[in-house]
Amino acid sequence: MTTTRVIMSYQWSAGNGEKPGMLGLREEVAQVANRELRENKSIREQSLQQFREWIRKNQDICSCRTDDNFLLRFLRVKKFSLPMAQQVLLKYINFRQTFSHLLYNLDYLIPSVNELISSGYMYVSPYRDSSGRRVILYNISKFDPHKYTNADMAKVHLITYEVLIEDEESQVMGFTHVGDICQASAAHATIWSPTEFTTLVRWGEQSLPLRHKEVHLVNVPSAVRYFYDLISSLMSEKIRSRIKIHECMESLWKRVDPKVLPKELGGSMPMVEMIDLWKKEISAKRERILHLDNMKLLSTKSIITRRNNQQNENSSLMINNLQGSFRKLEVD
Repeated sequence: MTTTRVIMSYQWSAGNGEKPGMLGLREEVAQVANRELRENKSIREQSLQQFREWIRKNQDICSCRTDDNFLLRFLRVKKFSLPMAQQVLLKYINFRQTFSHLLYNLDYLIPSVNELISSGYMYVSPYRDSSGRRVILYNISKFDPHKYTNADMAKVHLITYEVLIEDEESQVMGFTHVGDICQASAAHATIWSPTEFTTLVRWGEQSLPLRHKEVHLVNVPSAVRYFYDLISSLMSEKIRSRIKIHECMESLWKRVDPKVLPKELGGSMPMVEMIDLWKKEISAKRERILHLDNMKLLSTKSIITRRNNQQNENSSLMINNLQGSFRKLEVD
């Protein structure tokens, strides 16, 4: 594999002596933005101006952020197609307020949420991988489904995503996910109702302005493989094609440089140190993330949907069958 250029994320910016590109990004990141997202100075400025004007005139949107950083995440995820970016923004606000019991008050200081982050259920490596992406790390053994709720799980995930997407370089380069699934069980699946889980997966992929580039899973129990086979139909083909299940750590290391991983997975920095650095990042963005709750969508009439009722019914039936199958396996 290509040698990973490992640089601490908080040092890797134009401020460390590296030449910034014309977009305010480092030159190599600006080149990726132009090549993959069709972003250049002219398109960027015109799109931002038109996006702001559309928000200003849209009477269904209240208290929406209009700073460059916020709007660019929607433009970039849709390669500067303004109509598509507008749709993602509408879906994003609607997604958050529809599931406000899960996705509002994204405060890492909530005791249960803080416990999960501090224990290492979900955190982010302070290193970028060879493709310049932040690496999101998961350890399912740290989530006790008999102690924590689906709201705790959802808040940890959304806090992570919202903090990361505040960084423009990550908006361009996207993310790599690495999950240690060794102690996953039926109880982890059944904390969700079938309908809510199905809707969250479908809506989340369409509504959150994130570029998921690679997903690597290790230590996957056979029961969870069955779970993955069933829920994969809820995901787009693009996301499914980016998921890789590894039989062993050596297989993972061929795709992800160990240097970006915690010591427990073959890296050099202990997990507790990575978590400490990650919590400092979260703390710095806490107020900004909490203020997202101010945005409201008064009507969903402008949202274009592609509904397939039969598909939704089949998805709910599939999850119901999944829960019954897990119970029969008695793996929790």
